[in-house]
Amino acid sequence: MKYYIILLFLAFSFSSFAQKVEKDGKTYEVKKEKIFLNGEDVTETLNLEDKQTILKKAATISEELKMKEKAAKKLEKENKKAEKAQKKAEKAQKKAEKELKKREKLQKNFERAQNNLEKAQSKYEKLKKRGKLSPVDEGKWLEKIEKLTEKVEKAKKKL
Repeated sequence: MKYYIILLFLAFSFSSFAQKVEKDGKTYEVKKEKIFLNGEDVTETLNLEDKQTILKKAATISEELKMKEKAAKKLEKENKKAEKAQKKAEKAQKKAEKELKKREKLQKNFERAQNNLEKAQSKYEKLKKRGKLSPVDEGKWLEKIEKLTEKVEKAKKKL
């Protein structure tokens, strides 16, 4: 795209040095107030009315070229702006996706910790009912349940 714009710009530059004007079936070339026909200066041989007509047409063509060049520059600026906005939007979308993944991971960790705590409490209650817990084992189970409870609280805070 850049090369296309540069080429377009150069084409406008080169064409602005000499305008070709058609009058009465002849193609005149105008360069800085001088009028050429087939490479020969005919400025002095033309009558005043023809000179003015040709110069006016050349000025009009020159103005049109300048307007087109300005439009091309404006279009280029708008394209750059659009590209910038698109990049910004993509960056924001990536950030949002990353935040969502982080949130999902935290939720998953919380659910896992909660599930582990429930399992440990259930198993502890079963063993306690059956009377299979020695005082040392019971202390270990209570410690384990306390640690799992802390993990659940930490996961909940992060969430």
